[in-house]
Amino acid sequence: MSAPDRPRQDPQERPTVLVLDAPSPAPPPRLGSLTGRARVEHAADADELRERLPDADVLLVWDFLSDAVREAWPAAGPGARPGWVHTASAGVDRLMFPELTGSDTVLTNARGVFDRPIAEYVAALVLAMAKDLPRTLALQSERTWRHRESQRVAGTRACIVGSGPIGQAIAAQLKALGITTALVGRRARAGIHGQDELDRLLARADWVVCAAPLTDATRGMFDARRFGAMQPSARFLNVGRGPLVVEDDLLDALRKRWIDGAALDVFEDEPLPADSPLWTAPGLIVSPHMSGDTVGWRDELGRQFVELYERWAAGRPLTNVVDKKRGYVPGN
Repeated sequence: MSAPDRPRQDPQERPTVLVLDAPSPAPPPRLGSLTGRARVEHAADADELRERLPDADVLLVWDFLSDAVREAWPAAGPGARPGWVHTASAGVDRLMFPELTGSDTVLTNARGVFDRPIAEYVAALVLAMAKDLPRTLALQSERTWRHRESQRVAGTRACIVGSGPIGQAIAAQLKALGITTALVGRRARAGIHGQDELDRLLARADWVVCAAPLTDATRGMFDARRFGAMQPSARFLNVGRGPLVVEDDLLDALRKRWIDGAALDVFEDEPLPADSPLWTAPGLIVSPHMSGDTVGWRDELGRQFVELYERWAAGRPLTNVVDKKRGYVPGN
């Protein structure tokens, strides 16, 4: 895809990059390499964003968990919106509102940064559940010696829903553990199953991993019917987006032992409220949306944005361009 047009301006005038900052204590992006080439401004909330957006050439959504862009997006009209928006996240669901998706603004995401870290996290969860590590730690805290037998993961089956780079990285990591994997995407193609095969694959899977993008078509896709289709020995893991799962249905499935266990890294409401029954659901591992966040991840996100900016400034085509009708970067 061609690069979004840069606005006509005086050659001496630097493009304006507007950053929607994340709340403290999250640090701002390191954009020092743009010094002298761009004017970097910051907004802390929707009000500041609304005031400054009309003058911005580029918007960097550093606070990718915020709805401020939706609240502040300017009305239609010449020069009323930036030509390029980049979000420092793989998911773009918070930016899928009609005023942006219907505009000519180009949207890019952080595709490629989180693939391997999330895959490693999934592999760690699979091993922890198979080897009963949560119970081992609980028994240690009680000073209780209780011998048990654990599960061998080699030879088991995994169904991975979401065939993009993250799903593919998860498949590669699980294959290295000797797990037979099946990738499910929006449509069938070489090495990837289509949605019409999902129920059949769920019925055979020991591990069901959700790494799909959140779209109108995928919202609530894991519900009572899907949990009922799984084996009683299956474990379900979600590292995609919280609204992909009907949480009450998952809770019911765990309580009724329809499935053996689950692990959630993402939730409908984040942070997960202290009174949520998910905290004490039987067989559920709760983690605070951290599967892709390894040491140095913010620096990597900053470097990725700078590389994209350099392409944009040179008039070269941008990578990681989101298909705003589909809600993700096509290609896999």
